[in-house]
Amino acid sequence: MSGIFYLSLSDAKRLIKLGREAVLSQLLKKPFEVPKEMKDKFSEKVGVFTTILTYPEENLRGCVGIPYPIYPLWEAVVRSSLDASFRDPRFKPLTLEEFDKVLWEISILGPLEEIPKEGLPDEIVIGRDGLVLEKGNIRALLLPQVPVELSWDRETFLAKLCEKAGLRSNCWQSEDAKVYRFSARIFKETDPLGDVKEVVLKAWT
Repeated sequence: MSGIFYLSLSDAKRLIKLGREAVLSQLLKKPFEVPKEMKDKFSEKVGVFTTILTYPEENLRGCVGIPYPIYPLWEAVVRSSLDASFRDPRFKPLTLEEFDKVLWEISILGPLEEIPKEGLPDEIVIGRDGLVLEKGNIRALLLPQVPVELSWDRETFLAKLCEKAGLRSNCWQSEDAKVYRFSARIFKETDPLGDVKEVVLKAWT
């Protein structure tokens, strides 16, 4: 069973806690060890994005992830949490003073499915699909929650994906461009270091 489906809310809370502990250990310059039980339980390789938000405004503070299933889930959470905290080029590194004042959100990605050119944009479902663009060695990704939060339609979603890749907004129409979709399960703290809820997006075409 794919890791995107089997996760419970308590699993998600443990994973968010794991990502936070990895970041806090780095902030405090202390060693960090992942429990063997976590490694055993969350060993399936899946893509993960970690998003950090200010509280209570919920402005973006960092978002970095691993779109492809190349690491076990526990490792993908740790790596993406560290990258979102310290290596998002759009923001200064997270500080210890901010640590208990921000929200943690993780998106567990399902497998990528290529959308045939003739299926674009009609086969995209806003609120269900995240998108990945590949054109040569250029890649870009937008999570499913992005077009919902920004009220984009399917054409705008594709255009913004191209622009994120640094390309023209209609680049998805090029013969050498490939567009993939994926689903995601999104888990988010209700308040900093607090309870965790699953975010269910409203889907529309």
